[in-house]
Amino acid sequence: MDQQQLQKVKTGKGFIAALDQSGGSTPKALKLYGIAEDSYAGDEEMFTLMHAMRSRIITSPAFNGDRILGAILFEMTMDREIEGLGSAEYLWSKKNVVPFLKVDKGLADESDGVQVMKPIPDLDPLLARALAKGVFGTKMRSVIKLANDTGVKAIVDQQFDLGRQILAAGLMPIIEPEVDIHSPEKQKAEELLKTAILEHLGDLGNQQVMLKLTLPDTDGFYADLVSHPNIARVVALSGGYSREEANARLARNHGVIASFSRTLTEGLSAKQSDAEFNAMLDASIQTIFDASVT
Repeated sequence: MDQQQLQKVKTGKGFIAALDQSGGSTPKALKLYGIAEDSYAGDEEMFTLMHAMRSRIITSPAFNGDRILGAILFEMTMDREIEGLGSAEYLWSKKNVVPFLKVDKGLADESDGVQVMKPIPDLDPLLARALAKGVFGTKMRSVIKLANDTGVKAIVDQQFDLGRQILAAGLMPIIEPEVDIHSPEKQKAEELLKTAILEHLGDLGNQQVMLKLTLPDTDGFYADLVSHPNIARVVALSGGYSREEANARLARNHGVIASFSRTLTEGLSAKQSDAEFNAMLDASIQTIFDASVT
């Protein structure tokens, strides 16, 4: 694990940009960017357009390591190039932004009030490929809908089992057990989640992981995770909150930094001139940065 990158992630001021929309969420992301579904045919064209959007964001002068600590990439982005360099290499060598890779294959059907991750059968070769391409860490998402103790434990068990596999491969795992912001039992689910996470952290020895969590209903609720010796950093997902609401909640949770996706790209359009696009992105980055450094 690159020590310079580790120090940046652990102690740097800023946030992590989530640029990892997968096949299921790509049409929606493109539509919000002003590219309608009838303007492309098939997955290859869709992903090419998506890579062009991500490249435009990453190459923008507004996007650099001064305010952005890391960026989470989709596998196809990692395998493509930006200005003649592999995407991960470009992020670190040109922008001083630490590259992460989304490794999960999506969610299983709901059971016990949660959606665990689908199996990731080719995880080891994917991790080896990511390491060779200069990736620092990974991210994997599962979702908690209800405060079901059995379900929450299943989510956290799976996340940490895979987390240990990722650590063994030399990469930093971002463990992301999202609590649905619309859950009727959100606060109780967050209590069960924190208890389960703390139990697993005791088994890590001197190893560290990162956490990506939904912004909690109780301000400062994850403070004991932020300060935990086995946690390198706690980042927050926007989870469907507007940028304004997500930033306000984030600012009230000291020590937690953003890892926003849709909230980062809100207001960007394929039809904007470069000057308009860069100004909008710069303003978005600044608001998320300000909320992350409180």
